[in-house]
Amino acid sequence: MANNIIKEGDRSPRIILHEPAGSTVEVLLYGAQVISWKNERREEILFMSNKAVCKPPKPVRGGIPICFPQFANFGSLEQHGFARNRLWLLDDDPSPLPPANNQAIVDLLLKSTEDDLKTWPYRFELRLRIAVSAGRLTLIPRVRNVDNKAFSFTLALRNYFSVSDVSEVRVEGLETLDYFDNLMKRERYTEQADAITFDGEIDRVYLSTPTKIAIIDHEKKRTIVLRKEGMVDAVLWNPWDKKAKAIPDLGDEEYKTMLCLDAAAVENPIHLKPFEEWKGRQELSIVSSSYFSGQLDPQKVLNGLH
Repeated sequence: MANNIIKEGDRSPRIILHEPAGSTVEVLLYGAQVISWKNERREEILFMSNKAVCKPPKPVRGGIPICFPQFANFGSLEQHGFARNRLWLLDDDPSPLPPANNQAIVDLLLKSTEDDLKTWPYRFELRLRIAVSAGRLTLIPRVRNVDNKAFSFTLALRNYFSVSDVSEVRVEGLETLDYFDNLMKRERYTEQADAITFDGEIDRVYLSTPTKIAIIDHEKKRTIVLRKEGMVDAVLWNPWDKKAKAIPDLGDEEYKTMLCLDAAAVENPIHLKPFEEWKGRQELSIVSSSYFSGQLDPQKVLNGLH
């Protein structure tokens, strides 16, 4: 489908997707980063910092940046890899993905450059399909090895969600799981809580997670459901007050209304032989808690009984 690229001064070119029910998605070509997802009632689902810089070469604080070929500092490259700091192209040949019915879609492509090869000496093609339908946002990343030697990578879709108050929301679906605590030199622990709530800084990689995880936000009367395939780990991050003050493109108080829940492949890097391809999938959906008379049953959400 035809996509109109909007260019404004020195800001990154962007594409706005509209689906028939009225929800919209805004995508920057720089980093292939989704920076807005509004539902049919024009409510913003994603968090975007008021201090975010929407022009290269700085990645944008918020939305859904893609971390590739390295998540965080799990390797020798720059933080979160270089894919979020590159200008992507429209993908004219996104095959072999099926056609998208009743969805607005854009297919984007990143190929390794000679500069990239100096720091990460492997030729690749990274494709990302972004598709929006009523109440649902789907991202399908695909990595193809076009080199004559094998390589491995880690990857994450860093989802910045807008929440009413991070100290009042809870995350379900990660109970009893092991996690790396990045605040404790990546030591491995086992989650003891029945549901995860927040009263301070958190930076954890949960391992071998289920395909569905939910953020329950009673004040907004909604639950965000993350479904994922091909990315077995999940990352929870919030900088809290002290670290927020040290982040230049984040407001001092903005940590209160954001929570990052990422679909990721971190513990076990993905290994691709020459000309092999890996495909992942992330689907975000919104469940209104009004369906349950104001009291959402998270187990019904996690078990898909909504």
